[in-house]
Amino acid sequence: MVTRERFDEELSRLQSQLIELNNFAKNAFETAFHALETRNVEEALKVMENDTKADILYEEIHDSAILLIAKQQPVATDLRQIITTLKISTDLERIADFAVNIAKSTIRLKDTNLDMSEPINNIKRMYTVSMKMLEEGMNAFTTVDLKLAKEVAKMDDEVDELYGKTIKMLFQINRDQPENINNVTQLLFICRFLERTADHITNIAENVFYLVKGKHYDLNE
Repeated sequence: MVTRERFDEELSRLQSQLIELNNFAKNAFETAFHALETRNVEEALKVMENDTKADILYEEIHDSAILLIAKQQPVATDLRQIITTLKISTDLERIADFAVNIAKSTIRLKDTNLDMSEPINNIKRMYTVSMKMLEEGMNAFTTVDLKLAKEVAKMDDEVDELYGKTIKMLFQINRDQPENINNVTQLLFICRFLERTADHITNIAENVFYLVKGKHYDLNE
């Protein structure tokens, strides 16, 4: 049987793999949004080309977790730590996918003189809040901080509010200037990707509670 020291080393390695996936997802998102702001097609394409890295990291985490469970047969807190890592890796992989989706929408946007400054500003705010959520959500996990996890979940409310306001604005723009339906549609997609990203980060916060208490908590209630 693997000694406790060896188990702790492998568990630490599993956490390091998760941090690597988090950093990749965060960097992909930052690059995708910078491409959106600057309308940089080459940057957007770079995000799309690197998409397989998230899938590889995700699979490596799952392989490591399964091997660790099989060798050590952990119980209680140790098992919850592994399960929580698996759950969070799924959320991070989806966040990386949303970065790719934003990059695709960026490429599909067309040049226009239409003033969409207000919805664009809201989208920027959604992005800023989401990235703060991701940073603090992962901090809550690594430090096992329930208070911080709660704060992360509360931040999701702001993203939801911005999402609701922005899609209403975009629908109105589409009614007033239907010739710009392509750009409006892509911005609607981007809003949705950001809203779903915040939801996945909320999942990360909820998994901190699972790690500590051994049961699922819905922090958006």
